[in-house]
Amino acid sequence: MAMPSTEKTNAPVCRLRQCVLLQACFLWTSFCLALWAMNGEIHIKQFQPIRHKPVPRSNNSSIISASDMGISDEEWERLQKALDWPIPDQIAYLNQSTSPVHSSFSVVGLKESYKVGEKISVTITARDHNKNLKRYGGDFFKAKLFNSELKASVYGEVVDHRDGTYSVDFLLPWEGQARVFVRLEHSSEVVQILKKYRDSSFPRSHFNGYFESGPSKTRIREVVECNLKWGADGGWKKGNCCCEYKDVRTGTVWQCERPKTLSCDKLVHHSGGRLENPLNFFEQQLFAKKLTNVAISGDENIINVLPSTAAIGTVEKCRSGLTTPVPAGFYLKDVWKSFVCNSQNFSPAQMRNCLKNKIVYLMGDSTTRQWFEYLGKKVPGIKRLDLHTHPGGGPLMAVELENNIIIHWRVHGVPLRFGRVMPITDLHYISNDIDEIAGGPHAVIVFTYCAQLVFHPITFYVFEVAKIRQSVIALLSRAPDTTIIIKSGNTAGRKSIFQSDWHVLQLNTVMREMFSDIDGVIFLDVWQMTSCHYLLENIHPGPVIIANEVDMLLSYVCPS
Repeated sequence: MAMPSTEKTNAPVCRLRQCVLLQACFLWTSFCLALWAMNGEIHIKQFQPIRHKPVPRSNNSSIISASDMGISDEEWERLQKALDWPIPDQIAYLNQSTSPVHSSFSVVGLKESYKVGEKISVTITARDHNKNLKRYGGDFFKAKLFNSELKASVYGEVVDHRDGTYSVDFLLPWEGQARVFVRLEHSSEVVQILKKYRDSSFPRSHFNGYFESGPSKTRIREVVECNLKWGADGGWKKGNCCCEYKDVRTGTVWQCERPKTLSCDKLVHHSGGRLENPLNFFEQQLFAKKLTNVAISGDENIINVLPSTAAIGTVEKCRSGLTTPVPAGFYLKDVWKSFVCNSQNFSPAQMRNCLKNKIVYLMGDSTTRQWFEYLGKKVPGIKRLDLHTHPGGGPLMAVELENNIIIHWRVHGVPLRFGRVMPITDLHYISNDIDEIAGGPHAVIVFTYCAQLVFHPITFYVFEVAKIRQSVIALLSRAPDTTIIIKSGNTAGRKSIFQSDWHVLQLNTVMREMFSDIDGVIFLDVWQMTSCHYLLENIHPGPVIIANEVDMLLSYVCPS
C-alpha cells in the first residue's frame, strides 16, 4: 500500500526549525564578538592579601617565624610595613598589564621659570596596552631630573597612590635648564611575580661545590651542585642526599649533593652555578625587553631655573645618626653634592692624609672591591700585596708604610655567585669577621650585603642581617670609637627574574630599618647616586660614580 505524502504537512515545521537555528547562531556569534571585544577589560580574582605572620615559603613547605629569623614579632611587623607593596589584580591577558607606550607623565602647573631651591611636581599616569587607565598601583617607576650638558641630575622618589597614578616631587638644585625623565622598570604584574618567586623556596640560582682529595698526580675531583638550606624543610634537595655545613656562629646551613666517591669533608672550592628560570610562558611575556626598563613619554618642556639668593645644601658635619633625605644630593659637573652632610672632594694627597694611621676593612662583594681598587690607584705610595689570591675574588690587601695605612678587602660567605672558582676557606661571613676585629679609633669597617642575596627569600636576608647587627653592637660595645659604615646596594644593569632593582630596593629597606636605631652606624645610600646618574645602570658603576662614592666614604672617615 502506498503511504500518503508528508511534504506539504511538514514544510511549515522545517521552516520554523530553520528560523530558530538561524536565530541561535546569530545570538551565539554576537555573544562571542562581544566577549572578544571586552577581553581587555576582564579581570579574574585578585591575589590574596599578604599574611604577615607566619611566612609561607612555598605551597607545602615549612613556616619561617620571627624567632627563626632572630628578631622579635614586633620588629617583623615593622619590617613588613616598610616592605609593603601594592598588590595588583591578577590578569588574564598580556594587554591588561601596564604599558610603557601608553603610560605618561606631566609637570603639574609648569611655569616659565623657577628659582634654585624650588620644587616641581610630576604626575605619572599608568595605562594598559588598550590605553585603559590602570585602577591599581604597584608599578615600579624610576624618575630623575637631568641636564646632559651640565652633567647634572637629581633623584626623584615616586609615590604610589594605589589607583594607577603616581607623583614625584623634584628639587631644582642647579641653575640652568632641566628636563624630566621617567621610565617603567617593571609593571605591577611583574613586581608581583618577582615577589612570588622571592618568597618561595624555588632555587633560581644554583652553585657548584668542588670536592678534591689525594696527591697532585692522582688527585680525585668531583663537582656537585650546592645551595642554601633555609628552614626545617627548606633544602632544595630532600632526604639523605647531601652534605650539610652549618656555621657554628651564624647558624647558616649550606648543602652540597653528596659526592659519589669522596667524603663530605673534602669540599675545597666554590663557584656560582647554573640559573634556573621558574617563569611560565605567560610570565615570560610580561618580562619581555620591550616592556622592561622603558622610558615613558611625557612633558618635554624645558624647565628653566634661575639663580637664588637662598643657599641650598647643608653644613652638617658628616657623622652617624643622620637621616637620608630625598634627594640625598645631586650631581653637577659630575660632582656629587650631598644634602646629608658637608661632603668633600678629596685629592690624592688629601686621601692619604685622611687614611693616615687607619686600618680599613672593606667587606661584601665586588662593589666594595671597586672602592678598594680605586683607593689603590689614587692614594699616593700605596702598594698592593701579593696574597696569591685572584684579584677578582680576594682576599686583597694594600699598604702604605710611611703613613701606616692598611686596606683590606674580603668577599662575604655563601651564598655567593662569583663566576670564578674560589677556595671555600676564603669565604667568611661578615658577622664572623667583625667578631674578630678589636676596633678602635684607627679602625674603619665598611660592608655591603645586598647584590648576592637577591636570589633568596627575604626571611633569610633578615636572618643574616640580624647576625651582622649582633656583631656590630658587640664591636661598638667594646670599641665605641670604631667607624662603621654600611654601603647600600646600588642599582643594577639586569632587570630580570634573576636580578632586579626592585629586589635591591627591598633589601636596602631591610638593612636601613634594622640598623636605624643603632647608634654609631653610618648608612651610606648609594642607591640614589647610581639611580640618577647619566651613565647606564650597571652592577659595577663607572669611575665617575665610584669616585663620588669614595669621596662620601672619606667624608665620614675625616669629617670637616
